[in-house]
Amino acid sequence: MFRHLLPSAILAIALATAHPAFAQVGIGFGGVAHDADQPVEVTADSLSIDQGNGRAVFEGNVLIVQGDLRMAAGRVEVVYADTGSGNTVQEVLASGGVLVARGEDAAEGAQARYDIGAALLTMSGDVLVTQGPTAIAGDSMTVNMTTGNGTIDGRVRTVIDPEAN
Repeated sequence: MFRHLLPSAILAIALATAHPAFAQVGIGFGGVAHDADQPVEVTADSLSIDQGNGRAVFEGNVLIVQGDLRMAAGRVEVVYADTGSGNTVQEVLASGGVLVARGEDAAEGAQARYDIGAALLTMSGDVLVTQGPTAIAGDSMTVNMTTGNGTIDGRVRTVIDPEAN
């Protein structure tokens, strides 16, 4: 039952949609199609599954890799529901210092929440987004992983170099 859930959880981490905010950024997680059919590797110190409440929790040095997409956190909780035709991931909750990276682009924060139904990935807690030599910091970030568009809210900080191309 759980084995079918895992690729869906990783796919969930790789998608999202944005909402209006102070700083609009292009985050390179999206734009180029992510191959969700690639194998998913999860490494953690422990895994607990509670079929009663529909949750699976990976704890301790969690590392999730699918192709060139990586996620690291202290704890990742996958919330799923039985839809009658099988398990469906509803949301993925990561905490304990979260890092999501693909290529040269990365985002880090204290926690992340991915709402499957809304296709919304939100990171919060001293978020830092790096894109090659560019860095943008703020209190929270929302990103559409399909398009690469995102927003950063709350005392946004960056350096703009007028000489850069």
